[in-house]
Amino acid sequence: MRFISFRLKEEKRFGVWLQEEEIVIDLHSYYLDREERINTLLAFIQSGKQVNEEWQEISSTYHIPYHDVVLEAPIPRPAKNVFCVGKNYRDHAIEMGSEKDIPEHPMIFTKAPTTVSAPHEVLTFPKDMSEALDYEGELAVVIGQEGKRIAKEDAFDYIFGYTIVNDLTARDLQKKHGQFFVGKSLDGSCPMGPAIVHASAIENPHQLTLTTRVNKELRQNGSTSDLIFDIPELIHVLSKGMTLEPGDIIATGTPAGVGKGFKPPKYLTDGDVISIEIEGIGTLQNEIRK
Repeated sequence: MRFISFRLKEEKRFGVWLQEEEIVIDLHSYYLDREERINTLLAFIQSGKQVNEEWQEISSTYHIPYHDVVLEAPIPRPAKNVFCVGKNYRDHAIEMGSEKDIPEHPMIFTKAPTTVSAPHEVLTFPKDMSEALDYEGELAVVIGQEGKRIAKEDAFDYIFGYTIVNDLTARDLQKKHGQFFVGKSLDGSCPMGPAIVHASAIENPHQLTLTTRVNKELRQNGSTSDLIFDIPELIHVLSKGMTLEPGDIIATGTPAGVGKGFKPPKYLTDGDVISIEIEGIGTLQNEIRK
């Protein structure tokens, strides 16, 4: 099942997107009519309600033509920072430096909740903000239940689903400040979507093709099979000393082919369109304005 957040005549809602039928099941209205206070996808995930195949049989009263909705990020405002993993593909670590940059342990940083932006949103980053804006296509994991000290063998039990993020990064701010947070947390710098695909619909998240194109030029062509630290390892490490909660988002890292990796670098410029596609999830596309 593909869960989405959307706007209908400027009203924010969430539901299940039936791609083949080009229909959205409006779960926002469904729960409202049952006097249940579940009015966002994040609230749904936090509620612990089970995914119900019978939703497809819900009265057509709750059916909306897909072409009538405007997609939002699945979780437009996360409750916490987005967890991110740096240099989690060998070839990417090398393109950012050398083999000495391949980490022995997961490199974790975060992006502020205000970074999240919608699929197809035009994103503005003035030149006086950054002159070295870069893209990073990534598979993201959405946590479905609370857990701490989660064993690797149990990690998949804590996952609600998977989505796509673009970890937009101001490389010049990274260098200037000597750390990741400022350069990674520009408003709007974490496009997310188009949907969260429920974990039951992804047979193996470690066998997904990931591509990134800029103006239709192929820049990244990787596979999640090449993750240095796989998803259970990331969940295990993060949960050792902190509680993971429903709705938490973990961006698992980006493969080789980022703008900085080219000689000379291919940073984003005004009018560039970035399209990130992950097998089984869809395509996340945004335009950059400078």
